[in-house]
This record gives sequence, C-alpha cells and structure tokens, in this order.
Amino acid sequence: MEEKNNEQSSEKIQALRDMIFNAEKTLQGAKSMLLQLEGKKKTGRRKKVETEDGDGKVVQGAFDGQIMIGTDGKQYPVPANYASKSKLIEGDMLKLTITVEGSFVYKQIGPVERKRLLGIVNQDADGNYFVTAEGKAYKVLLASITYFKVDPGDEVTLVTTRDIDSEWGSIENVIHKGIVPNSDVTPQETAPAPEVEEKKEEIKEEPKNDLSAIDEWDNDLAELKKELNNPQE
Repeated sequence: MEEKNNEQSSEKIQALRDMIFNAEKTLQGAKSMLLQLEGKKKTGRRKKVETEDGDGKVVQGAFDGQIMIGTDGKQYPVPANYASKSKLIEGDMLKLTITVEGSFVYKQIGPVERKRLLGIVNQDADGNYFVTAEGKAYKVLLASITYFKVDPGDEVTLVTTRDIDSEWGSIENVIHKGIVPNSDVTPQETAPAPEVEEKKEEIKEEPKNDLSAIDEWDNDLAELKKELNNPQE
C-alpha cells in the first residue's frame, strides 16, 4: 500500500513539473512577443495572430530555442535544419502556416536584438554539444553542429539574445582547429636540369693550294725556255 502511495506521489510531482515547465515556456514566449510589440509603432488596430483561409491555418509565436510557443498557448515543432540555417535564436517571432494538407511552413517575421560572442565548442559525457562563451554554457542545436561540421575545441561565433537571459545560442561562423605547419619541412627543391653536352661540329678544312711553290715552278720553266732559245756560244 505504501509503495502504491509513493508511486502516485511521484506521478503527481512529475505532472507538476511538466505544468511548471510549460508555464515557463509560455511566459518566456509572452515576454518575447511583448518586447517585439513594444519596439513597434502602435497602429490602433489589433492584428490577428491566428487566421484561417483557403490556404490553411496561420498562427504566430515566439521561438524558444527548439520549438515555437504560439499565441494560442500551444507548442509547435520547428525543424532543426531550418532553425540552424536561419540562425534563429530565442525570442524570434515566427509565422506558421499549416496548410490544408497538414504541412508546416515557417517564416521569420520579427527578429529580436542580437549579440555575438566568441566561444569554444564542448561536449558533455552524454554527447550533448554546448558552447562556452564569457563564462556561460549555451545550448546549441545538433543540426547546427552537423551543418557547420563543428568539432569539440573549435572556436565559433555564437549569436544569442541581447535583452533576454537565454540558455540557447545559434552558431554563425566557425574557426576550425588548424594544423600548425612544420617549419623544418621545406618545399621540394626542383632538381637541376641535366647538363646537355653540346656537340661541336668539326669543320674539316680543305687543303689549300700552295701558290708559292707553283710560282717557283713557273719561274724555273721560264728560265729553262730562255736558255733553250738563246744557246750559249
């Protein structure tokens, strides 16, 4: 009997925790919408945040880091890929169109004021990623980690809310850990081109005629002819 009472008590405690959690989420969404409304000019007309037309149902709400808290108090799932690529942060106002086929189409209609921090990516024992920046740990969507291909130890630029004490942030840029180049390693030197032995063409000189010898012979012949023509007496 006592065990049964303990079990019922535990269920009530869990139910109360869930109620408090949902109430806090709704309150946070209301605060975000209030900040948005205070920053806009009053038009004197109340804008509808939930309508129905031929294209489906339209509802507005605030992003809480994971889901959208609608103005109707309901929670609407936001695709993690869309949230990470759009760099949504807690407090951003969204418009959700639920088509007649049941598809969810989100559009960001009111971004909150942002601030950017430099932080380091870490991972806890359960495999959850978070970014430590200015002494605080910020939760980030796993889709952001995979989209930017982030590893623990990488430095990132984290976007978070300026006016709300948020536990969530969105990764905007990543500085991946680099490998320090080895200064001893030098680029491979280009081997010198092999020396090409230059072939010298031998020029054979043709024998020159000895003109002086021919001239001597001519002189000798002339003398002989002269002697023959004028015999000695």
